[in-house]
Amino acid sequence: MPSITGEQYLSRIDQLGIEVWVDGEQIQGKLSEHHALKGIMKSQAELYSMQHDESLQQELTYSSPTTSNLVGLSFLQPKTKEDLVKRRKMVQHYASYHHGLMGRSPDYMNTVITALACSTDYLQGKENCYPAHLQAYYEYAREHDLSITHTFIDPQVNRSKFYIEFDEKPIAATIIEQNDDGIIVDGAKLLATQGGMTDEIFVMSGSNDGDGNRAFAFAIPSNTKGLKFVCRESFALGESEFNYPLSSKFDEIDALVIFDHVFVPWERVFYANNVHVANTFAQNSLFRPLSLHQVVSRQVKKTEFLITLACAIVDSIQIEEHAHVQQKIVEMLVLQETLDALLLKSEQNAQMHKFGYICPQREPLEVAILIYPKMYPRMVEIIQLLGASGLVNIPTEKTFQTELNSDLNHFLQSKSHLGEERVKLFRMAWDLTMSPFGTRQTLYERFFFGDPERMFGAIYNLYKEKQDL
Repeated sequence: MPSITGEQYLSRIDQLGIEVWVDGEQIQGKLSEHHALKGIMKSQAELYSMQHDESLQQELTYSSPTTSNLVGLSFLQPKTKEDLVKRRKMVQHYASYHHGLMGRSPDYMNTVITALACSTDYLQGKENCYPAHLQAYYEYAREHDLSITHTFIDPQVNRSKFYIEFDEKPIAATIIEQNDDGIIVDGAKLLATQGGMTDEIFVMSGSNDGDGNRAFAFAIPSNTKGLKFVCRESFALGESEFNYPLSSKFDEIDALVIFDHVFVPWERVFYANNVHVANTFAQNSLFRPLSLHQVVSRQVKKTEFLITLACAIVDSIQIEEHAHVQQKIVEMLVLQETLDALLLKSEQNAQMHKFGYICPQREPLEVAILIYPKMYPRMVEIIQLLGASGLVNIPTEKTFQTELNSDLNHFLQSKSHLGEERVKLFRMAWDLTMSPFGTRQTLYERFFFGDPERMFGAIYNLYKEKQDL
């Protein structure tokens, strides 16, 4: 089938009967109508529908190599530098819609699955590895335009270096049984962003303690028996786009994933009980360079959004003449130019990988992903400093609909706006930098690709290997 529409996405998820819990209650009825999911699912649907916009279709889709149907370009396995440019432009079209706020927009996991499918050669001939299963899943996801979430992280029980789990009932997801038909998994995983609102979930687990039963990768439908998504409370505090202009649309709910004796058929298992592969596949595949290319492409658009918002505040209250204001805006512009340069360098210096696909240069992308977790909180701080008391004095939409409207428009006016328009601008800045949604965005960017301190070591080793430091 060709790339799906937003209506098809919503209908498909609503019909699956996925077990999703929010605030102590299992959601009954259509997920797309529940207050915690309806905003983000509508935005997700908009992204799917963009594939059918005639003005964008050529840049968001391509002809399937097996069916000739138009499928999502996020599934394109890059063979040339031009393919990388196509992928960047596709990501940034989507990111322009959601301002870079949806870290798990469909193009992200599509990129992950594509990168791993480009790397099946790494699994060839290794014990308990099934490269044909991974290739078949990639093609299935591409041809059905699946929405996919993922979970890679074990529950945060004990993060000491030598922790070994001895609980009788598994905490971290574990293979507790296997037979001729497949494996049975019990335990839990973090942190499934958009968990419960996708067709499928992709699970990838390393094994720090050498236990092969925690070394696996597989993908299963989200409605698989025994699979539960326990979501945090929604940070979309209301549906009003005046009061919550960003969170009402882009709060990607996060979930704990519980596996209660979940059966996974062998055809959906990509590897199992192979500690070495589980701990090395991500690093030795195209996973990191292609995923980072998508992430940095998104972060470029997110930075543009923050700069635009900061400049709108400066213009609104006419503070441009102050030197410290100019300095703050320039800080943000320097990050923008840096990200752009690193992203373009990764494409310009791309080389053919040993697996037969073009690979963006990894070093510039690693540097970008190290810079961003430190600079994103600084950009948030800059917007807070520029907005100052204006980020606190923000009456709600309902207040403007009372007899106070005239007074509010007069007393809350700025150089550029009447009170209502000024408050709308400052509520957007508040939603991005001070609301539960906004603070989650900051935490999310701090740890998007892992602990920044560990990334320092990874980059050092990468350069040491390349340059013999």
